[in-house]
This record gives sequence, C-alpha cells and structure tokens, in this order.
Amino acid sequence: MPNRLAQETSPYLLQHADNPVDWWPWSAEAFEEARRRGVPVLLSVGYSSCHWCHVMAHESFEDDATAAVLNEKFVNIKVDREERPDVDAVYMEAVQAATGQGGWPMTVFLTPDAEPFYFGTYFPPEPRHGMPSFTQVLDGVHSAWTDRRGEVTEVAGKITADLAARELPYGDTQVPGEEELGQALLGLVREYDATHGGFGGAPKFPPSMVIEFLLRHHARTGAEGALQMAADTCERMARGGIYDQLGGGFARYSVDREFTVPHFEKMLYDNALLCRAYAHLWRSTGSELAKRVALETADFMVRELRTNEGGFASALDADSEDPASGKHVEGAYYVWTPAQLNDVLGTEDGAVAARYFGVTEEGTFEEGASVLQLPQSDEVFDAAQIARIRDGLRTARDARPAPGRDDKVVAAWNGLAIAALAETGAYFGRQDLVDAAVCAGDLLVRLHMDTHARISRTSKDGQLGANAGVLEDYADVAEGFLALASVTGEGVWLEFAGFLLDHVLDLFVDRESGALYDTASDAEKLIRRPQDPTDNATPSGWTAAAGALLSYAAQTGSEAHRTAAERALGVVKALGPRAPRFIGNGLAVAEALLDGPREVAVVGEIGGRMHHAALTGTAPGAVVAAGAEGSDELPLLADRPRVEGRETAYVCRHFVCDAPVTDIDRLGGILGETQARRSL
Repeated sequence: MPNRLAQETSPYLLQHADNPVDWWPWSAEAFEEARRRGVPVLLSVGYSSCHWCHVMAHESFEDDATAAVLNEKFVNIKVDREERPDVDAVYMEAVQAATGQGGWPMTVFLTPDAEPFYFGTYFPPEPRHGMPSFTQVLDGVHSAWTDRRGEVTEVAGKITADLAARELPYGDTQVPGEEELGQALLGLVREYDATHGGFGGAPKFPPSMVIEFLLRHHARTGAEGALQMAADTCERMARGGIYDQLGGGFARYSVDREFTVPHFEKMLYDNALLCRAYAHLWRSTGSELAKRVALETADFMVRELRTNEGGFASALDADSEDPASGKHVEGAYYVWTPAQLNDVLGTEDGAVAARYFGVTEEGTFEEGASVLQLPQSDEVFDAAQIARIRDGLRTARDARPAPGRDDKVVAAWNGLAIAALAETGAYFGRQDLVDAAVCAGDLLVRLHMDTHARISRTSKDGQLGANAGVLEDYADVAEGFLALASVTGEGVWLEFAGFLLDHVLDLFVDRESGALYDTASDAEKLIRRPQDPTDNATPSGWTAAAGALLSYAAQTGSEAHRTAAERALGVVKALGPRAPRFIGNGLAVAEALLDGPREVAVVGEIGGRMHHAALTGTAPGAVVAAGAEGSDELPLLADRPRVEGRETAYVCRHFVCDAPVTDIDRLGGILGETQARRSL
C-alpha cells in the first residue's frame, strides 16, 4: 500500500512512495504525530540522482524487516534536498558540526520539536568498514530515547542553541578591492593542479565559477596566468571522461584528480554553468574547442533535459540497466570495452576508436570497461572517419537502456540554464537556443511566479510544487531574465527581474548589516534561519543576488540595488583571500564591480553586428541594452539617437560616458578586444 508520498511532485519522493516504510513528507503534521506517539523522528534527505541514496533505499527502505522497525519506533520523514534546500542546509550544518563531514543520503534523528540529536549519512544493512548497521543505529537511538530521554533532549537543545548562536563572520562592510582579488588569485595559484588542471585533489569538481572569476580577472587586469589556468582546466575537462564525448554535457564530478572517471550523474546546474563558462572562454580566446563544448553542452541540455512544458529537468541518474546483467549499474550507459567497439564498428574502425577515445583492454573504469576520453596523441586521425565512428557509437548507445531523469523543474537551475542558452545562442547565431531560453523563461513567469511575483521553487509536469522559492531561486531567475533582456532587447524581462529583486531587498536582506538569508523573512521557521555565502555546486543565493542586483542597477540606474550589491560583497572581502575556491562567483561579481560594470546601449538592429560586438566584449559583467532609436523598452536606450544614421553604441562606466561609437572595432577596443570577434 502506498505511503503518504504518493501525491508528491518530487521524483525522489515518488521513488519511495511504494516503500514499506510509512514515510511522511516534511510537514507540521509529521512532527505532531511524533509528539502524539512520543517517538523521535527519522529524517532522511537525498535526491533522485544520488547513487548511494538508491543503494540505501534498496538495502534498507525496501526491506520489510527494517521498515517494521522504522514504523514501530519512529515517525519517518523523507525530504528531497533539491525541493527543500533550506531543510537540507540547516541539518547538514548540524551533521558537519558533529561529524566533521556530510553528504547524501543524510540521516538525522530529531526530537518531535525538530531538534537534532544523532547524525549520519549512509548506513549499511550489516556492519562494515567500521560502520554500524542501520538496524543497530535504529536500536541504539530507540534505546537512548526510551531509557535516557532527558539526556537526549538536553543534547538536542544544546545542539540547536549552538546552531542558532552561530554568527556568520560577515567581515568588512567595504567592498573587496584590488588587494583582496589579488590575494584570491594567489590562493588559487597555490591550489592549482598544473599537471591535470583544476584545483585540489580527488574527488575533483568542475570549477565553473572560479573559471568565470579567472576570465574576468584576466579581462580587467591582463593577468595571463589567470587566463592560462582557466583555459588549461577547461581543456583538461573537455578531453576527460567527465565530459560526455558522444552526447555532450558534463558529469557531476571526477572520482580522480585527472578528470578521467566521473560520478556519472548529469546535473542541469553543472551543465548550465559550464556551458556559460566555455562560451565565455571562447569569447576571450577564440578557442574552437571552447566553442564546440559550449554548443554541445547547450544542445545536450535542450535535447535531453528539456521538458514538455518548456523548462529543464533537474538531472540524469548515474545508474542505468546493464543489458548483460539486467542490474542497475553506475555508468552502464556510458562505458565501452574494446570488444563492444568492434561489435558496433567492425575491427578496423573499432581499433581506431579505441586509440582515439583511450579505450584499453585493462579499462579505466570497472570490469575492463573504459570511459571515453580524448587523450593527447601524436597520431593524426581522419576527420571523416572519426565523424562516422561517433555517429555509429551514438546510435548504438541510444539503443541502451537510458539513465532515469528527474523531471522536476527547479526555478534557480532553470535561471542558470536560461542565461547560458541565451548567451550561447547569441554568440554563435543559434536562434533555436535563444528560443529555448525564452520558452523556459515563459514557463517560470507563467507557472512559478504568482500575481505578486513570489516564486515557487519547483514544478513537475506542469504542476506547481508546494515549496516556496529560496534566495537562489529569486537571484538565479533574475540573472536569467537579465540575460534575456540583453540578448532579445525585450524590456519585459528586465521588469520581471526587477520584481524578483525587489523581493530580495524586502524579504532576504538584513537591513542592518546588508547580509542575506537563504529563506524569506516570512518563510517557515526552522531551528535556524539558513545563511551561507559560499559557492559550492551552484552560486550561493548570497553571491548570485549580489550579481543580479549589480547588473540590474547598471541597467536601470537604481542606487538602492547597487548599494545592496555592494553591501553583500563585504563577505567576499572577508572570504576571498582565505577560501577563493569556495567563493568563485562572489569573486566574479567583485570583478564586475571594480570594472564598473560598464553600461552599453546599442541603438540599432537587435542581433546585428554592433549588438553582437557588445555582447562578445569581455569587460567583466558589462550590461547590454539594444533596440531601435526612440525605443522605450530598456532605460539605457533613453535619449540615445543614432549618429549619422548609423548603428551606434554608447558606453558608460562609473558615471562617465565615452563618446558615441559607430565603429565595431572601436567598440571592441572599449569593451575588451577578443580573439573570438577578430576570428569572425
């Protein structure tokens, strides 16, 4: 009999709807039930493409005996961290404080007042590797709750009080300057892996936001080392197994430091951020590899993640069915053996494919299989033959059982995708990509935003989820809308961005300090109001809001929005020199602030050569408004005539405007001449 999750919209919760565990969604009623029964709460947090979440579900939550213990001794709550990042953040902070580490699945035991007292992540069905079995943990927690409840509630109260008392070291109220950004660059140099690209060791995550900072820093200062780190890292990733060499798009991370073996799930947010990073690398260097990867990643998002409603799904699973064994196996869809290449391509093409993609008899993954790469080689390959090989392998792979898809539309991640697709489409003359971005924007306005422009975080199959948007939803969607305004010249996108950012000012900003919270002031009250300025897998809501506020201020002249952006960037002054890898987006926004950002009004054809030149300038965070003479679509176009009837660009910075420009090369010199534009 289905449990209470059967009516949820989250694919992750729906995966557990037929468990014998009597799951509850996160709700006041669940905690009331725990109070009524006098039992603790088991909180289990994960997401649909999480490999170890699937493992624990199969081993424990689908097991009748384990479920009987859970149902008898606990009220059990299942949370999709992607739907409720606020709940996830609050309890993950507790897990990390108590254990020094965290991850998913996250397993937390709570009092009926939602106060945590015991923590963990994955627990196996039998004791192994020094870990107790899940049933041992359940029995131990139950015994403590039954025999020492006063002690347990005292511990829970102390943990909650400690969390609530944690004050974020906000740092200076001044904005970061040359000194802090220089120190951040030096810190990145120290952590840079000069052999394999990227930063730090294994596991290695794609540093999309750090790449954006490095590109902007190079554009503003001319620092060649910054550009080299960005370009080399992008090349290493694009040649590695973390990049899908047949279908485009990036996996979540590499388990090794060489970017060879990925953890195979593909997330919308990674691909949106990396698509934009590679497009911006092309803008700076003219790299054909960067152009190819940007376009292939954009095409992957549209082809494999676009939903029937026009939004973008959250993720593809790491696991899929292995036709040979019939079991769900990580990476089964993506890996190849030499024998499989020969079966599909014949021995001659199969041998060439093995050399080209680095497929060996020993394998780079499991059981002799290899992840496709593009290893450096002195061999010269025939382009027509490689194209034929790719087509053959894609066709064969399409016949394999595909990974599952999380069809949940997350507002924030769709905002990131909108920005990436709009810019990539504009740079490379791909109107279909711009159209896809507009369609996703329409969905967010039509479905996710209410009549007061409050935004809901998720939807699925056109049905709105029950969870309110958090700061990153408002900020990232505003960023996407601002990109659409620059690319399409349609003022309505700027208006919608303004509505969202007004809510940021009203509901998320601490009026005394300028700090930002992840949840609105009128949101559900948790044991702590979450607040995190660090950029991890995605830009933090804090730094994303700073960037969107700054761009909106540049487009409109709003002093309130610029002041809020500057106050928010105080945290970058504090954290940038100490932890640059974890505030990359904040550093990129700080680069835009130091450069202006520049305000570019193009009076002429939308999508024309002058507009394209403005969009492909490298000046950090420059905003672009384009439209016909006399247009009132965008504020920057006001009182800006053509000069001598020619397309004209007006560039302003720090309240000072250059003379009108009618020459594209002259505009390029002002906004940052790029190899990309010279190569057109």
